[in-house]
Amino acid sequence: MEKYIKQIVGLVIVNLLFISNIYAGNEQRISQAGAAELLINPWARSTGLGEANVANVTGLEGIFGNVAGTAHLNSTQFVFTHTQWMKGSETNVSSFGLSKKVGDAGVLSLSVSMLDWGEISKTTVSSPDGDGSTFHPKYTNIGISFAKEFSNSIYGGVTVKVINENISNMNATGVAFDAGIQYITGSREQIKFGVTMKNVGPTLKMEGDGMAFSGQYYEGPVMTAEMRSAEYELPSLIKLGVSYDFDISDDHEIVAMGAFTENSFSKNQWHGGLEYSFKSIFMVRGGYIYEEGIANSKDRSTVFTGICGGFSLELPFKKGGDQKFGIDYSYRDTDPFKGTHTIGVRIDL
Repeated sequence: MEKYIKQIVGLVIVNLLFISNIYAGNEQRISQAGAAELLINPWARSTGLGEANVANVTGLEGIFGNVAGTAHLNSTQFVFTHTQWMKGSETNVSSFGLSKKVGDAGVLSLSVSMLDWGEISKTTVSSPDGDGSTFHPKYTNIGISFAKEFSNSIYGGVTVKVINENISNMNATGVAFDAGIQYITGSREQIKFGVTMKNVGPTLKMEGDGMAFSGQYYEGPVMTAEMRSAEYELPSLIKLGVSYDFDISDDHEIVAMGAFTENSFSKNQWHGGLEYSFKSIFMVRGGYIYEEGIANSKDRSTVFTGICGGFSLELPFKKGGDQKFGIDYSYRDTDPFKGTHTIGVRIDL
């Protein structure tokens, strides 16, 4: 049975690579997609690794990195995080996630992520410096995921996301889909491979009263006209990853990992990450995301410099118990701004 499952996995990976060649964009398509908030990773552990843990991510954070990773859970996990996105820009991301083992069927997960810019002054043609009023834009992503262990070495899952973008008197709502697979091998199950396809779905379109305006032609009646809004695509991508576990001793472990992202509407990226764990209690990690031109401030097309890192502290509620409480933190370097900081609380029950 496992032989056939491996063949299916191989066919899926080949098809994902074929699809990536069809839909992968080029530099002429950069910034032509919308819903860029789908590319924001709100979870602290994976961001500290530079999102290199596509192959070995486990637990709730797999909702973003590779949904197949949620299938490794054997209980219930809660994660709350808060992100200061590009500190100094007054942009914040608040996220909540819940993953629960559902008998032998698999693992069911729910995630909610909200991007908040705070109050923004409203400007008009007649009041370019502001008319005294404000508006409060918010973007919300809600995801429902299901993942399953198909064998001792193969895990897979899918996610359905509902996207809502609300800017003053305009909004857009749509759906997106993720799918992922992980494969584990080696005498100690120390070698892992992963592939995921993300943000695949129909186009979005802004609608609402903000698309209409009133006007008068000479002394004729006042008329209301509605402008047409162009549809925009989702920032679809494919990630491939690999990792290797180095068991130094019973108390010490080092995991090296790497990944490649093929973006449809931005530059492709290479990810590298390294994590050290002491007794599965304290973990420190670092990573780097490389894309063309990122090492030179003049050629860089993103505020991120590629450098990231973080740590975790995880303690059981009682000695020898499986119930745990953890704190996660990550930092992503930016230029300009004062970096992106994410802090989270993790509870395993």
